[in-house]
Amino acid sequence: MATIYDIAKKTGYSITTVSKALNNYTDVGEKTKKKILEAVEEMGYYPNSIARSLTTKKSWAIGVIFVEDLKIGMNHPFFSAVIEAFKKQVEAQGYDIIFLSRNIGGEEKSYLDHALHRGVDGVIVVCSNYKDEETEKLIKSPLPTVVVDLHSDESSVVYSDNYDGSVLAVKHLYELGHRRIAHIQGIQRTHAGTERMRGYRDTLQELKLDAPDEYVADGGFFSYEGGYEAMKELLSLDNRPTAVYAAGDNMALGALKACREMNVAVPDDVSVVGFDDIEVAKHVTPALTTIRQDTDMIGIKASELLVNQINSGSKEGQAVKVPVELIERESTKAI
Repeated sequence: MATIYDIAKKTGYSITTVSKALNNYTDVGEKTKKKILEAVEEMGYYPNSIARSLTTKKSWAIGVIFVEDLKIGMNHPFFSAVIEAFKKQVEAQGYDIIFLSRNIGGEEKSYLDHALHRGVDGVIVVCSNYKDEETEKLIKSPLPTVVVDLHSDESSVVYSDNYDGSVLAVKHLYELGHRRIAHIQGIQRTHAGTERMRGYRDTLQELKLDAPDEYVADGGFFSYEGGYEAMKELLSLDNRPTAVYAAGDNMALGALKACREMNVAVPDDVSVVGFDDIEVAKHVTPALTTIRQDTDMIGIKASELLVNQINSGSKEGQAVKVPVELIERESTKAI
């Protein structure tokens, strides 16, 4: 197996120069770097992670933690898309990612304990529950962290403009002539749930529309089943809404099923708007009008904030709010 010494001998550069090129240092010219990387590929060189750690004082590993109430982690289309974008960015800079749980060798530990045990350089936390104590403990530690889908003053955070998404959804329905606009809310102990609810209520108030309590139905943990039950509740009202804004696409898809079962036509009898723009949203019938979250940008910004913390040794918290956009499809219609 080729070593860094073999690469240095073949290219004629010093071991230091080869090491800097492999670790993407900016003081190595592009021509030099290109020659070294070509030799690396030709000779099949793989840097030894232990030696690399000793040289750079890094583990070159980043921890990934999921803290969300659905307990489905990567199976959730929003979370998986964000992590995939994040993964591509950090891997391009030489990092591996490790999924961290609260279990080490059969013993329950804190997320911070596991992160320290693995020796990761930093952690990305995909978090919907802002009251999770273990997440707070990690965020308050000196370890570089970035949190997705949560607002915190003690960590770098990246999240969609959930409030503005609700404004776009409600105003879209208003412009179509709807005045009885209901909301299927996500669980209110999440940042996304509370911000989307706040945007809904504020926009109704701005538009001088009535917001009776029965027009807000609980969709639980942003689930298909929650949306299904919530929509059945809304469609059973005497003064039934003409439009429903669901705070998540999974809930909106459940709402569409409830409409089919109750012989309510979408969008002829009721218009439906979701939030997320998950992949399946454009393939269902009718195709779902929704608020698109830019998962690529969220992943990219999260990687930038975390790697900057790691490289600078500073844990100065920054917040990045990523814009959203309305995607109009077939589930909404003018009345």
